[in-house]
Amino acid sequence: MSVQTLYTAATGMEALETKLDVIANNMANINTTGFKKDRANFEDLFYKQERLPGALDSDGNRTSTGIEVGLGTRVSSTQSDFDQGAFITTGNQLDVAIEGDGFFRVQDPNGDYLYTRAGNFGINADGNLVMASASTGWLIDPQINIPPEAVNIIITPDGVVQYQTTDSTQYQGGDQLQLATFINPDGLLKMGDSLFKETEASGNAQTGNPTDPGFGSVRQGFLEASNVEPVSELIDLITTQRAFELNSQVVQAGDQIMQVVANLRRG
Repeated sequence: MSVQTLYTAATGMEALETKLDVIANNMANINTTGFKKDRANFEDLFYKQERLPGALDSDGNRTSTGIEVGLGTRVSSTQSDFDQGAFITTGNQLDVAIEGDGFFRVQDPNGDYLYTRAGNFGINADGNLVMASASTGWLIDPQINIPPEAVNIIITPDGVVQYQTTDSTQYQGGDQLQLATFINPDGLLKMGDSLFKETEASGNAQTGNPTDPGFGSVRQGFLEASNVEPVSELIDLITTQRAFELNSQVVQAGDQIMQVVANLRRG
């Protein structure tokens, strides 16, 4: 029994170690634009059935309960929290935050589409709007072109991009940002660099214009902050640490019992 206790407590320590990793990643990304915090979900493992519920006892009576001993726990999944992050005022003409559901779509060098909530954009050498936080400056899709003579850029809540030039006060352009939504955003694959990739679990991306029903809107001059809440994460960290300590004490108790049994055998 004591040996089984050691293995059961070990599953708890391993699962809690994974939870600590998740909390550490949340805390590390507390200043990452558009970051969505994760949580670790737990589930119990299978049970050793010593007596099934409803079994017949020695007197022929049917028992109302059984004897089942669980064999520990494990992390069943990690799940992202897509709650809206706070807005940070930057005043930068190329900073855009999404208010509501939706992701910006970018295209990698292989032509694959990826998705992000990070709206800190830049302009590449061809005048195209790119994702400033990606090391490669991947293009925003659909492409938005802003000429070098543009001096005043406005992006409306429905994503229309217009600009003035040095020789005209009239606004020009009219390209429009689009947003993408998923029926199951929890199924998106995290790629790093604030990017997500669609999977069979997420379903196909549905694209539309900002302010269309279900697609949210955009705000120029703002960025969406990480939705990590420091106080909640700190409390989660403390409770996880205490749970880890309790499991280690179970290991110590199991070891002490084994030591007692060994001493009895020697006696």
